[in-house]
Amino acid sequence: MTITTIRKKYIDIKLVLLLAGFYLLFDIVLIAKVAYMQAVVLHDQYFSWGSFLIHNILLDYIIVVSYMTIIAISTKRFLNKNYSWVRIITFHTILSILIGMVIRLVLDFYTILTGQQTLAEYDFRESVYAFMFVIDLNFLIYFAMVFIVYTYYYLKQVKQAEKRHIKLESQIVNARMRMLSSQLQPHFLFNTLNSISVLTDVDAGKAKDTIADLSDFLREILYKSDSNVIILDEELRILEYYLNILHVRFSDHLNITKEIEESFRYKKVPALLLQPLIENSIKHGYSYDHTDLHINIAVFSEQKKFILKITNNGASITETHAQLMEKGVGLRNIDDRLKNLYGKDYHFEIRNRENQRGVETIIEIPL
Repeated sequence: MTITTIRKKYIDIKLVLLLAGFYLLFDIVLIAKVAYMQAVVLHDQYFSWGSFLIHNILLDYIIVVSYMTIIAISTKRFLNKNYSWVRIITFHTILSILIGMVIRLVLDFYTILTGQQTLAEYDFRESVYAFMFVIDLNFLIYFAMVFIVYTYYYLKQVKQAEKRHIKLESQIVNARMRMLSSQLQPHFLFNTLNSISVLTDVDAGKAKDTIADLSDFLREILYKSDSNVIILDEELRILEYYLNILHVRFSDHLNITKEIEESFRYKKVPALLLQPLIENSIKHGYSYDHTDLHINIAVFSEQKKFILKITNNGASITETHAQLMEKGVGLRNIDDRLKNLYGKDYHFEIRNRENQRGVETIIEIPL
């Protein structure tokens, strides 16, 4: 294992910089306090700024940041081991006392090493007194930095958990959409092949044209099978192949018009949405009393919603929207896909037109 690998595994540079920045802020406050005390209170006493900055600030800063880096590494291991809080608090309480001892011993060693005092002049009791004088301050600083360490790791774990959750949700959505798509394609294919079967006996030439349109249509939807959403303009282009199949079958008895706001042609909509809606309008629109059917596809916006409205002048429906959902594979598939993509933030309804003959299908999704 290389040094770089070890560093990445055990040392978080961002956390070390965070701890270093916190203690730097503490030292700046300390320097400001000492400067004020020297200028206002202790101005007549001798004071060496050089000695203070080197001995009391620089060395202390290096020791504390190095010490807390080791603590950060051990804390990460604690989190991975899932130790009890009693054990963790006891461990950090001992280390909060130990940090004061380490600082004191290093400073004492430094003064002896630099000749500021000899080993014979060294007074252990004075060193203990200096340690006890700041033990409460060391304790507070230590736990403040430990709090930073735990908060940092906690937030990091929360972000990682959120990323995993989002990724998992995305995988679930994609899996559901693939399942629904695979359910819808055989349903459409079954209905279209039935139409071709009828055309074969009536007009073989038209049957061949229909097979060609079916081939183009299937090629398009298979290429888009991994897409949950598609640009509306592409959806309309794919729909044209299906409409060609319908016009061959119904001839002049079927008229389909489109009212599309140009600004919405490049908006994304659920893939393969229009075909089953048109199919449903034809299925319920034709009757003995309604042999000529006009279907209109309208796309517009209303109250910050993307509205798709498909209307026909055919027979009225006698069943409720819920009953239609239970009976129709294609309609239930659309509702499942909308729910999967938008949660509760959508509206899908099939109803009779008010004061007019025919039925309208309304889909509202977020812009």
